Amino acid sequence: MNTIPRDFDPIPSTRYQVRVAVVPLKQAADEADALAVPVPMSSAGVEPPEELGTDLAGLESAGFTGKRGQTLVLPRADGPVRVAVGIGDRGEADATLVRDLAAEFARAVPWHKKLAVEVASEDFGVSVADFAQAVTEGVLLARWRYFVGRDAEQPTLESLLIVASDDDTAAAEAGVERGRIVAAACSLGRDLANCPATTLSAVRMAEVAAEVGGAAGLEVEIFDKEQLIAMGCGGILGVNRGSVEPPRMVRLRYQPADPTGRIALIGKGVMYDSGGISLKPSDESHAQMKNDMTGAAAVLASMTALRDLGCTAAVTGYLMCTDNMPSGSAMKLGDVLTMRNGTTVEVLNTDAEGRLVMADALALATEEPVDAIVDIATLTGACLRTFGVEIAGVMGNNSGVVEQLRRAGDSVDEPVWELPLHRSYRSQLDSTIADLTNMGGVNAGSITAALFLEEFIDGKPWAHVDIAGTAQLPAPRTWRNKGATGFGTKLLIEFALRFARPTGGAA
Repeated sequence: MNTIPRDFDPIPSTRYQVRVAVVPLKQAADEADALAVPVPMSSAGVEPPEELGTDLAGLESAGFTGKRGQTLVLPRADGPVRVAVGIGDRGEADATLVRDLAAEFARAVPWHKKLAVEVASEDFGVSVADFAQAVTEGVLLARWRYFVGRDAEQPTLESLLIVASDDDTAAAEAGVERGRIVAAACSLGRDLANCPATTLSAVRMAEVAAEVGGAAGLEVEIFDKEQLIAMGCGGILGVNRGSVEPPRMVRLRYQPADPTGRIALIGKGVMYDSGGISLKPSDESHAQMKNDMTGAAAVLASMTALRDLGCTAAVTGYLMCTDNMPSGSAMKLGDVLTMRNGTTVEVLNTDAEGRLVMADALALATEEPVDAIVDIATLTGACLRTFGVEIAGVMGNNSGVVEQLRRAGDSVDEPVWELPLHRSYRSQLDSTIADLTNMGGVNAGSITAALFLEEFIDGKPWAHVDIAGTAQLPAPRTWRNKGATGFGTKLLIEFALRFARPTGGAA
């Protein structure tokens, strides 16, 4: 039985496109009555430019010191609204700073529908293209909004003008296009992760994948419950037993000509995680469990950008989608599941379900030629307690794959930090009646979860990204919004674009 309202659109950001254009200064001036523009100010105590309409003493009297991320809106009668934006110490300038400041500027004027930013790449030590890309990402992502209600008066961003000289126009346009593609993918991932669970079932997720994947040039295959039974995918089927909504596995393929490498991406798609029979407490964290499919959202969203960004690696994505619900038919503690690769798993905790659905996909990924496997999942509360909400954990059996993920995360400001895959902890997963259990001991939960996943990768180069902490933010921060963040989309895009076949085998 499918209970999902058919008139609810889970991906509204794909229906509305903000105009982003590179224009000369004169054209931007023609639209001055509708514009807001930023004026970067350092914390060095220098006098502001005349265009700001005030002096240093005036800024200081308003409490503006130029601290990084600080903003002060200064309306003017004879031109666009000016926004003083603190950049802090200029010695820290890079593309991440540009993206952050663009986001702070966009947030400072939430009622303005038209924004303009002048290229100032030399001031930040980045290229014109990188500056334009960072501004585009920062503004579009900061002004992204997912709202279900009657607040029709809330304005949307209509246009962003990047003001550039004739010499810089071509480079700025290239950066804008790249930024637009990345921001659109991130917005898609956020839409999905924020969509209420009742309106985004596994079936509906598969339908969205078919829609956006097909438009992005991906081959999309959808596997229903009967097919998953025939394939022996006991992990996802076991987790699904308590739900009235049927499961779906979606396989996405991006295949460029003469690929320079082959990557498999596996995303956890638990559309809502109640914990099953091991029911979660009724608190705020439980209410956030609609975001337990953020990994699958990141895989889908990232793959929609690969064609337009010219990715040269072939990428296969697996979205493992199901609810985890309690009912009379739900998976019970002590049950034994048989996974795709024949491994038997004794279930000691039904709230350790993510690793069960991921295991089937990991096994499937090893059945095809692949240079690296990366899985991404909101997997363990232990990772949240270790790194908080700004850093994801990463573990793997190949240092080259882990290092490529780390560099990609640093580049796009979705950082990951490596935890040791300490194999002596593997004994915590021993079962007396099956090949292994789905739970380790009370300590090192992130590591034992990764060790469980390693049982299904058949020695292939592999890394696991745990985004349990980064999937949700309690308050806006730069270009990140409050709520489900969609973390991982930018990380996976950058990883795929820069991918190089790792040397050596598994560690």
